[in-house]
Amino acid sequence: MTYDEAIKSSSTVLVEFFASWCPHCRHMMPIVEQIKELLAGTVDVYQFDIDENRELADSVQVQSIPTFIVYKDGKEAWRQTGEMPADVLLAKIRQYAS
Repeated sequence: MTYDEAIKSSSTVLVEFFASWCPHCRHMMPIVEQIKELLAGTVDVYQFDIDENRELADSVQVQSIPTFIVYKDGKEAWRQTGEMPADVLLAKIRQYAS
């Protein structure tokens, strides 16, 4: 599946760009897993390691990690970089999923 297909795989999609060596990314991992479970069947969640997807990260202007992007109907609706509480991330996703 291409990135373009992924961001159009459901009406609302969450994409995370991360790196395995990034402490902030590691802190967000269980939060993203919880969100994946909570929103299963409603919101698709994709995670991309920037070390394995450098060209992709550059093409969507990912400057730092973790970067979270919410797509609504294939178009970027929201973007945030850095750690954040689970409820804040979940509320943002739900705002676009409704």
